[in-house]
Amino acid sequence: MQLSGLGVALITPFDQDGNLDLFALEELVDSLIVSGVNYLVVLGTTAETSVLSQEEKERVKASVIAANAKRVPLILGLGSNDTRALCDAVKEVNASDFDALLSVTPYYNKPNQRGLLAHYKALSQVSELPIVLYNVPSRTGVNLLPETTLELAASSKVFIGIKEACGDRQQIGRLIEHAPKGFEVVSGDDLTAVESILMGASGVISVVGQALPAHTLAAVTAALRKEQDLALSLNASMTALVQLLFEEGNPAGVKALLSLMSDIKSTVRLPLVEASNDLQFRLAQELDILKAITV
Repeated sequence: MQLSGLGVALITPFDQDGNLDLFALEELVDSLIVSGVNYLVVLGTTAETSVLSQEEKERVKASVIAANAKRVPLILGLGSNDTRALCDAVKEVNASDFDALLSVTPYYNKPNQRGLLAHYKALSQVSELPIVLYNVPSRTGVNLLPETTLELAASSKVFIGIKEACGDRQQIGRLIEHAPKGFEVVSGDDLTAVESILMGASGVISVVGQALPAHTLAAVTAALRKEQDLALSLNASMTALVQLLFEEGNPAGVKALLSLMSDIKSTVRLPLVEASNDLQFRLAQELDILKAITV
């Protein structure tokens, strides 16, 4: 599959009691597809996957698959710090339901680069689906270095890209410069996505895109077309709001924003807590400002 354009990392909506709200999830999927997003990521970090039971994960997958009805590509988030268990889970994935896997670097264990190579090569040997690497050192405690990423990309065509959320402009630039043909670098950070795309990244897997798909898609499209002034202007119009989204953690911020715009509740599961009243107030203020901008 192609990773170009706007991908959205879906939340998992809960009702006020903390139970799955699959109707809200299906409504969100449909609205995003109608808005023109290029693909969706299911059960990533933003979905609060770590606090979902296996039965809930299966229900979420089934709901998204049904709501999508093959309209856009679906990427399944599937990662672990136990390589053997992850390989077993990868073998169980129905390859007809998804177009690729998004697999985060092992967390907590803090493997070195040789360990990361061995981990991902083990996945490549059992996966029927293409694999998108996911590097987010602020969450995992380990940085997948460009040399390691490029070695993986050269080792197998199973690896089709990386969601890069390291926050290091030089590291992202090195990946873009040296990535082999067919291996795409995708931004994993809403704040720097436009800059990364202007540097040559293929697009973004976005959090804010599920609340503001039109604005985000316009900025991403302009950046892909190298319309720099327009892309930077559109990005600047969203910057204050995007910063607020992550002020008290993800997905607390985006769920609070969605609750201002739809019937989606702001409910998250412990150890996360809902956005504070102060943050909700400031989100509402920034949303009002953004609504005045036509894209």
